[in-house]
Amino acid sequence: MKRMPRLALAAGFLVAACGGADAGEISDPTPAGPGGSGSAPPSSTSTPPGGELPGSPVDLRADTNRDGVVSFEDPTDDDGEDTWDAKHGAIFLANLDDDEVKCPTNVDDVDFPKCNDAADDVVNGEDDARDLARLATRPWPEAPADTTGSITTSAADHVRLFKVRGESFEVLGEDGALSGDEIRAGVHLAIEGRDIVRDLAKWDGFVDVVFTVRSGGASESDTVKMRVAPLITAHHLSPAETTYVSLVNTAGGVATRTDLATAATAAGVPAPQTIATQDQWTQDFFETGYMSMPGPNGTQHVMRVNIRSANMSSPQSTRNPLRRAGRVVFTHLRGKDSAGIQEYDPSRFGRFDTLNSFGNFETIPPYTRGGESFPLGRILRGSTPSYFPDKAFGRMMEAQKVQEPLYVDTSWLIVGHVDETISFVKSPSPRGWALLVNDPAAAREMLQAQADAGYGDTPMFVGKLWSTTRSAQVTINQVLANTEVMQASAEAAAEIDGQLTVIKAATGISDDEIIRVPFLWEARSSGLVAYQPGLVNGLYLAPDHFVAPNPHGPQIEGVDIFKAAMQERLAPTGVTVHFAEDWDLYHRNLGEVHCGTNATRAVPAAKWWESGR
Repeated sequence: MKRMPRLALAAGFLVAACGGADAGEISDPTPAGPGGSGSAPPSSTSTPPGGELPGSPVDLRADTNRDGVVSFEDPTDDDGEDTWDAKHGAIFLANLDDDEVKCPTNVDDVDFPKCNDAADDVVNGEDDARDLARLATRPWPEAPADTTGSITTSAADHVRLFKVRGESFEVLGEDGALSGDEIRAGVHLAIEGRDIVRDLAKWDGFVDVVFTVRSGGASESDTVKMRVAPLITAHHLSPAETTYVSLVNTAGGVATRTDLATAATAAGVPAPQTIATQDQWTQDFFETGYMSMPGPNGTQHVMRVNIRSANMSSPQSTRNPLRRAGRVVFTHLRGKDSAGIQEYDPSRFGRFDTLNSFGNFETIPPYTRGGESFPLGRILRGSTPSYFPDKAFGRMMEAQKVQEPLYVDTSWLIVGHVDETISFVKSPSPRGWALLVNDPAAAREMLQAQADAGYGDTPMFVGKLWSTTRSAQVTINQVLANTEVMQASAEAAAEIDGQLTVIKAATGISDDEIIRVPFLWEARSSGLVAYQPGLVNGLYLAPDHFVAPNPHGPQIEGVDIFKAAMQERLAPTGVTVHFAEDWDLYHRNLGEVHCGTNATRAVPAAKWWESGR
């Protein structure tokens, strides 16, 4: 048991007294009768054997109506409390943050997740108390002398209950036993989840909390159904609050960071934070998200969650199999109201490892299609029956339910990431967003038009190298005559059409809502990769600012025709395009701006529990 300031007991969750509770405090509810009217129950000193207890005093309440307040005066905190749907049902958080920043940062991969605020049986400070959802039992002052009771749960391995006594929290015993005195006075409770849902076959995220009172041979119970908050990932339309880039101090790395900082200033957001790692693929080794539960006055109480990729750098290691840079979710980002998690199948031994990078994990913005609604968007990943990401990680994301994953085929790509071909931007359309998609055919047509206009000898990739000795510079005519590039681009166009077919069927997006972005492809030994810098593979900084890689296209009358094409295509959306130099550190190493950046985004106003999923 740990002593806590009374302020910590509030956490925005108030148990309303008949005369009203002071803001920031939990008050003992006034005894109320069967209807919760505030009148005292009938006086009773004994209970006849069998049957219900007189006066039906057994009443357990949680924040069933999701207003951030636990109330005995509000019947909507009682109606349907033993069910869970879009309209009502109580919620709690998996308490995986580190509010006192006490977790070690120098342990092995298998040990990082073992430290968090739910790993012990104490409340770790005032901030930790705010992460606990509240419940309370209605007092029964006239309970007979032989009265006993208990609070039990249907998922004891997944949750922990505390009894809140004045300024302290005490773990509820395994048997959940309550004394007669506690039943007479009423009990305040707090609940924390020990983890998120990882596998629906093992736990569906729901828990029934059951309050039982026994007296004179009779017993009565009241049940509240609660759900652990799911892990939600961010879509690009949510403004970036913090952006990240790896601190690689090569000339190419400095050039990229300089251009990103310039774009951030124009977008009115802070310059990217640097992460001290030589792994330049900042997008790939972690993903940002959050969990939330209702707070008072329509707010959400939010816990940020940073997810480590399931990439394996040392798959044979039993202690440290994972990509080292992903430790950042525990060593740099975990702390107050910020959790780190990881999930992987150690028996996978690195199979199809590229698909576990988070360039292969995007979130489609919110949409409604027929009777289906995804108000927080939907996960988009590259996966096929024969070429798939870590299945344990996939089960975890599918188990969150709210953003049911959609899968497209990326098996034809060397890297295999969805961000190589597709992105999203805001749009003035009724849907509110548009799909950015690569169009290799348009790139060929652009170059052919310039050749036909007499500019065939104009160079592109001027001053760029494929390696330290091999020049990348080439003319328009040489590109058009490169049968391997033309064949690879034609193949890419067909494969991208296949991805579009899946996304169109799921979202209902029309051709008018698709912005086609030109660039060509080339074949390598194991698949296709962008020959020109992939313009869709960029960082969405703000609703009207997008950072794309500098295409280094042919300059016709002083204008890079591929920059101009990108700007013209996005102009109707009101999005300003910034270009960042990424050739040396990213493009020639099979990636682009999006691959090398990351972002923590604003939590949407939409509340996940209203989705009904």
